[in-house]
Amino acid sequence: MYKIAEHTSYRETGNFSKLILDYLDQAEELRPYFSHTPDMEGFRAAIEERKNFNTDRGALVKVLTQQYAAVDTSDRVKKNIELLASNNTFTICTAHQPNIFTGHLYFIYKIVHVIKLADKLNRELPSNSFVPVFYMGTEDADLEELGHIYIDGKKYEWDTKQTGAVGRMIIDDGLIRIIDDISGQLIIHPFGADLISALKKYFSKGSTLQDATFKLVDHLFKEYGLIVLLPDNDILKRSMISIFRDDILDRIPSEIVDASAEKLSINYKVQANPRDINLFYLKDGIRNRIVLQKNIYRVHETAITFTADELLTELNDHPQRFSPNVILRGLYQETILPNLSFVGGGGELSYWLELKDLFGHYHVPFPVLVLRNSFMLINKKVSHQIKNLDLSINDIFKSESTLLKDLVHQHSSNNLQLNNERQRVAELYNSARSAVKEIDVTLQQHVQALEVRTIRNIDTLEKKMIKAETKKFQVQQGQIHKLKEALFPMGQLQERVENFMPYYARYGNDFIRAIYDNSLGLEQQFTVLEEV
Repeated sequence: MYKIAEHTSYRETGNFSKLILDYLDQAEELRPYFSHTPDMEGFRAAIEERKNFNTDRGALVKVLTQQYAAVDTSDRVKKNIELLASNNTFTICTAHQPNIFTGHLYFIYKIVHVIKLADKLNRELPSNSFVPVFYMGTEDADLEELGHIYIDGKKYEWDTKQTGAVGRMIIDDGLIRIIDDISGQLIIHPFGADLISALKKYFSKGSTLQDATFKLVDHLFKEYGLIVLLPDNDILKRSMISIFRDDILDRIPSEIVDASAEKLSINYKVQANPRDINLFYLKDGIRNRIVLQKNIYRVHETAITFTADELLTELNDHPQRFSPNVILRGLYQETILPNLSFVGGGGELSYWLELKDLFGHYHVPFPVLVLRNSFMLINKKVSHQIKNLDLSINDIFKSESTLLKDLVHQHSSNNLQLNNERQRVAELYNSARSAVKEIDVTLQQHVQALEVRTIRNIDTLEKKMIKAETKKFQVQQGQIHKLKEALFPMGQLQERVENFMPYYARYGNDFIRAIYDNSLGLEQQFTVLEEV
């Protein structure tokens, strides 16, 4: 199993944007873009604000009860759904699309984080109840992003001709074939056969991807009381009709977020830009943008058109056919849930920071933003390699060239630095400047140019010395390369590429438990775990 090897700052990893690092530091430049700080004081303030907002808890409980009717979930999940009817119950939410078989490891990490945070709040603020929620973004239509996984470096991709919302897609032979293809790699492990059996049970031919993912996530997390919400729902979307109407007719969301993004872009790279209309039309096999052209509303790249009156009638009669984009999705989430906090990745928090004024306009409480936990999992073999190379945990985030340079300097028997020579050059040219000053002060500039040229030549010589010495460390260079490939597949953080299944096949539910046990709540640090 895995245990904590070390916590390190997100800044030390070199994998997070300036915007996120500044948010973690609570930089003054970002204060206008969020409401509450990600600490207990911020949560207490968020609770008081939420109490004054009228969430339709009855509709939420009704929808969740319907969604779970056909699922053999846990008593803890059922209890949490019942608790949502109470005004002193609040949710801690994360969200993600229905990637096939959960996609990347961070899918698991962000869910565990909301569970851990809800448990922490239940202990520390016992006068209220806190429920973890996974909001599944089933309406996303980007199959290229959602339709593949990597297992042991090999890519498995869903070959299907289906279009539209990925969550509504039907499981076909192509997806089942992936289960057959990966089964040989997984069933050799202690829990591999059970995992493959669960996949075949939930991802059955003819089911939708959202229903299969819903059942799989419930299977993995029901003992923790996690509620999975499928927001592609007529009852829930009725709460957004007035806001959707504003977006269609008056471009209000676009104007507000445009202004926020423009101000934010002065210091940071903006993550998301609003469109004039921030809604998709969702029906059958399409999820295409709604655009206005010459007073006619068109569904982009289709023959479907509406007049303004026809589109508003469609909205009132069939709100489930209108799907919010990234600008309106968060507003929808916070309207239908009694939510206190959104736990998301760096990219997600970046666009949420553009939305505070939009929430203010519609008087919807803006959630506490918490950066999801990140982990690096180091197996025994890689851990042994790290120790053999005499590296620290923080060292593994350095580039290959830096690691090799440091190793050469540490283990070479030769002096590879010419600092003394630089010092003597500085002394020589300082003396020369003093000498020429008495003759012609303008010659000092010539002396300065000579010094710069000499130092540059020394720098070049030092680099050549290091390069020549590095050739003696080719074995270590190969070891460093293999180490970086293992920890950073495709040059990315492990959690952004690998899937949870090989780990689950080895350890079963204990893998989820290990992530839970080692998850932080509000400490906001990167966690490295070693296999023991």
